[in-house]
Amino acid sequence: MSSTRFRLAGATFTLMLVAVAGCTTGEGVHVDGADGASAGGVLNAAIGGEPDQLDPHKTSAYYSFQVLENVYDTLVEPDANLEMQPALATGWTTSDDQLTWTFTLREGVRFSDGSPLTAEDVVYSYTRIIDEKLNTAYKFATVRSVTAPDPTTVVVALTAPTPNLLANLGGFKGVAIVQKANIESGEVTTKPVGSGPFAIGSYTSGDNIRLVRNDNYWGEKPKVDGVTFTFVSDPTVALQNLRGGEVHWTDNLPPQQVPALLDADELTVRSVPSTDYWYLALNQARKPYDNVAVRRAIAFALDREAITKAAKFGLATVNQTAISQNSAYHYEYAPYTHDANQARQLLDQAGVSGLTLDLMVTTEYPETVTAAQVIASQLAEIGVTVKIRTLDFAQWLDEQGNGNFDAFMLGWLGNIDPDEFYYAQHHSGGTFNFHKYANPTVDRLLDQARTETDQGARKQRYEQVAKQIVDDASYIYLYNPDVAQGWSSGLTGYEVRTDRAIRFRDAALAK
Repeated sequence: MSSTRFRLAGATFTLMLVAVAGCTTGEGVHVDGADGASAGGVLNAAIGGEPDQLDPHKTSAYYSFQVLENVYDTLVEPDANLEMQPALATGWTTSDDQLTWTFTLREGVRFSDGSPLTAEDVVYSYTRIIDEKLNTAYKFATVRSVTAPDPTTVVVALTAPTPNLLANLGGFKGVAIVQKANIESGEVTTKPVGSGPFAIGSYTSGDNIRLVRNDNYWGEKPKVDGVTFTFVSDPTVALQNLRGGEVHWTDNLPPQQVPALLDADELTVRSVPSTDYWYLALNQARKPYDNVAVRRAIAFALDREAITKAAKFGLATVNQTAISQNSAYHYEYAPYTHDANQARQLLDQAGVSGLTLDLMVTTEYPETVTAAQVIASQLAEIGVTVKIRTLDFAQWLDEQGNGNFDAFMLGWLGNIDPDEFYYAQHHSGGTFNFHKYANPTVDRLLDQARTETDQGARKQRYEQVAKQIVDDASYIYLYNPDVAQGWSSGLTGYEVRTDRAIRFRDAALAK
């Protein structure tokens, strides 16, 4: 799963980010020196699983980023409409040829340990990602250099215009600004040092992570003293804990109960559309899944409506492409009907029979387990025997990384720009192309689209990409889920975000 990545009820928003030469973003974020915060106790949050680690540049787990969203900062950050706004940078300009971006940093920013954060920390953070080829290195593919001419200025030089540079530098905390000493000491994996509204207080593996208010935070200080993230894998238990007052907030609600909870008076429950997507991937490094006819057969065998109903109980929209209807980049294309006869014909064409498929899912995302059972039943209709292999997420990630699977089901969360939906997953050199898809046409289109400044042409290229990926069944897309979260009546100042970023910096607890 991507953290990356990580969406307003009934709202329609566009994801087109335009780099305007010579322009700044406007006013900076309010940083009134007055505390503005009345100590308000500790906010208890229940999340569905434990982070695999807390190094923002190395983790790709959503559970990690739920915590890290509150610990780290980026140069810019998305607002509720996913438009990039000032954060550590108060403004920026671009050269006429759009190859040089100059960011002005906020003065007086400190890490949570009190040490200053300067332009050199930005250079270190980006250089680390690039040089070590870490998870988000693909976002810096057009970056020629990152320099710091003075402590409050960062200059990013590009090899080609990059219309989504702001999204690349601030879309999620995988590109956070880190502290060199914290990285080099190795403490970052369990006790990261950031400049965000909260700092790590303690980490008890298997139980919880406790955050404390960062009194060195450059913005308005949080109203709560801290946040405790407790790992509760069972949605029913998480809901019981919320109702019983043991936790104030959770996003791990039983999906079958959410429709009723939306109308309940005892809790505040909100469900909003997302641009996340969930999918099935077949390992093209293994036979017979290197044969497009086999992959298409499986795509035709699936009843996406039934899978979605079982996994999400109506809290999702079936989609055969990645990008949801919320986005200006949505491409309406659905060539696969639920057609077992067509599926059998394709298997016969490929000379495949008696196929046994190893389907890898994870207990920390229960919808994968539920969906897998439906998928197994549907594929049995075309003579494919599915062996469901259920792992904890750490094992799942290891197996994915080592290519030890026939197929897996998971999701990509928090996407903003269309590049984030496709490049790392489907480019032949993509960081997260674990299923080993390779199509020279897709590679060429993806390379062109990420440097195309004409938005109409860019959209057209991504539509070509989407069609080819679906036709090749690189991913077999299933649905775009909604974001459902619940909290107690005493919690105020919190809003569900369509990018799933969990921000508690404005939250308050009733006394």
